Amino acid sequence: MVKIFINGESGKMGSSVIKLINDDSFIKVEKIKLADIVIDFSHPNSTLKILPDCIKYKKPIVIGTTGLSKIHFKEIKEASKVIPIFHSANMSKGISNLKESLSNYISKSSEPMSCIIEEIHHTEKIDTPSGTALELRDHIIKIDNKNIESIDIKSKRIENVFGIHKVSFVKKDGVTEFKHEALSRDIFARGALDEARYINENELLPGIYKNY
Repeated sequence: MVKIFINGESGKMGSSVIKLINDDSFIKVEKIKLADIVIDFSHPNSTLKILPDCIKYKKPIVIGTTGLSKIHFKEIKEASKVIPIFHSANMSKGISNLKESLSNYISKSSEPMSCIIEEIHHTEKIDTPSGTALELRDHIIKIDNKNIESIDIKSKRIENVFGIHKVSFVKKDGVTEFKHEALSRDIFARGALDEARYINENELLPGIYKNY
């Protein structure tokens, strides 16, 4: 049984994680030193506050908090020299599949094209554009075959939308679109727990790990 400490358990994502750990695989603990893995769905400053204890007790951490700045990432990178850290702005396996599809499409394209990333979330989401949209942009830049002339990100906030990401490639004679939509927060919580299970079952070296 994997012992989990949840940072941000009173929030909506933390509540989703708690709901899903009621099985034989996980148990929630109240202190970092008692945990096998730490799962963080909180606020960027709260993420930084728990890093010293994660380092002190050598506890791997899964970070799903969004809105992290360069300063936050600098601290996370320093911590990753001591402990394994899994970070993703979107824990959904569907986003991993989306990135794979984007890689395949871009690598096989030979025509000039522009790229539009559209993200829609609920009105309570603080960061704009979403961390996932920025990750998709960085992923596209990383694999670009120099045919992409521009990348634009468009954001919308609509009540009761958990997360929609659409990537469009506009060419002279047509548009190709890729889309992922989350229908509940559970998809992100389940992804975080899957990563926690993977970390627990494998002796990972210190470093930053991502789901692509």
